Amino acid sequence: MKPLTSFIKTPLGIIEMVSEGDDLVKAEFNDKYKGADVVEGKIAEKVCEELREYFEGKRKKFTVKLKPAGTDFQTQVWNDLLLIPYGKTITYREQAKRLGGVEKIRATASANGKNPIVIIIPCHRVIGSDGSLTGYGGGLWRKEKLLMLEKGMLQQELF
Repeated sequence: MKPLTSFIKTPLGIIEMVSEGDDLVKAEFNDKYKGADVVEGKIAEKVCEELREYFEGKRKKFTVKLKPAGTDFQTQVWNDLLLIPYGKTITYREQAKRLGGVEKIRATASANGKNPIVIIIPCHRVIGSDGSLTGYGGGLWRKEKLLMLEKGMLQQELF
């Protein structure tokens, strides 16, 4: 099936999404796109609706089917991210321990940085051991806003 690309406006900027069949394979911030919203296909419509609900504080868990492309270890890291509850954070060290040992901390952090599906696979919920906000591909300012939103300190609407 041919991949469909969509662009949607969120309170944190444009997200570019790619879906294939019934799966979301990519959702990344795109600061270069300046056009209008483009929503192609049922998966994009569902993601758009769920993100709107998320930003309104009405959704804590996403239901869209995910199929990010990555190595076995990256997939393991991304699946582990899905286990971090809404509004909670863990450290990279804690996540590495969950994945087999603290010696995997660099590989774990690297896999987090390569997460191709922002927000829905919540890599923003992983922080530094000292509690600092580190390493977010979409920019630390977005990570801060997402964590504030999930802690009930920020309320925004998608549209």
